[in-house]
Amino acid sequence: MSEEIKLMKGNEAIAHAAIRYGADGYFGYPITPQSEIMETLMDEAPWNTTGMVVLQAESEVAAINMVYGGAGCGKRVMTSSSSPGISLKLEGISYIAGAELPCLIVNVMRGGPGLGTIQPSQADYFQTVKGGGHGDYRLITLAPSSVQEMADFVALGFDLAFKYRNPAMILADGIVGQMMEKVVLPPAQLRKTEAEIIEECPWATLGKPKSRERNVITSLELDPAKMEENNIRFQKKYKAIEEAEVRYEEFMCDDADYLLIAFGSSARICQKVVEMAREEGLKVGLFRPITLWPFPSKVLNEYGDKVKGMLSVELNAGQMVEDVRLAVNGKVKVEHFGRLGGIVFTPDEILEALKNKLL
Repeated sequence: MSEEIKLMKGNEAIAHAAIRYGADGYFGYPITPQSEIMETLMDEAPWNTTGMVVLQAESEVAAINMVYGGAGCGKRVMTSSSSPGISLKLEGISYIAGAELPCLIVNVMRGGPGLGTIQPSQADYFQTVKGGGHGDYRLITLAPSSVQEMADFVALGFDLAFKYRNPAMILADGIVGQMMEKVVLPPAQLRKTEAEIIEECPWATLGKPKSRERNVITSLELDPAKMEENNIRFQKKYKAIEEAEVRYEEFMCDDADYLLIAFGSSARICQKVVEMAREEGLKVGLFRPITLWPFPSKVLNEYGDKVKGMLSVELNAGQMVEDVRLAVNGKVKVEHFGRLGGIVFTPDEILEALKNKLL
């Protein structure tokens, strides 16, 4: 398959990009608003073309443990779900992180807590970037704001996961998952051969030849001294990721007196707010974190010396705002504006909040 331009939903773009990336397997369970990912994969039937396995598991718990098994073999495997389903996967995600295995997880967020609603939300920020499951682990977290990025972040997520032997997550909201836009799909790549996996992933459990010791993949270590060594190694890896993999986007920030901080669909809405504010003579810019972890703290800290205030705009009760405040370390006033329960704010509401909270 060569490069193609198509009109599709964000969820559909995830599925097509996974096939074209050469993913080996997808294991999932349906839940709104992400079900089109698995539906599209089933419609495309990649097992007949690339050999990719697509399986609806009996539950979210089963799906994430299938990912664990596939990742342990060095395969490029993934899963997707929406907020309550991700909660069910958290034990498995912690096990995968503890075993230092690469995989891709997609969360198309909906409103909560509990079963909540099927409308969009960004209330899984804490769950994703602060761990979610048990133990001191981190998820490389990419936050797309367009259908194009939904497609692009599949390859990026897999590449980062394998580079650092760490699970990566695409954290989208229901708006980005469901909206339709033009997307450029990349040329298709071949799936990795067994020989390539053995060469690139010497840790993988693909059968033990006589020439090496057996590979053991586990997150279990009953010796506390060795477990501490493992955790120290994990923290060094996380530090390396924080130094090398921060991604963000700036929109009219050069001369800004005030910054809107937003990710995902909220950032799309905030672009309009910036334009509206500029028309009124207010120098407002937009800073969009693309990696929610690692978070662009150093860059925001530098903006703390340049601007008069920041407004964190999120579809939640105030989560990313805590990381923004930690980043600027008291240099400027940082406020939050959000809507809850699946309600999406308007540009007018955000602009009014900016004026009320910062001016």
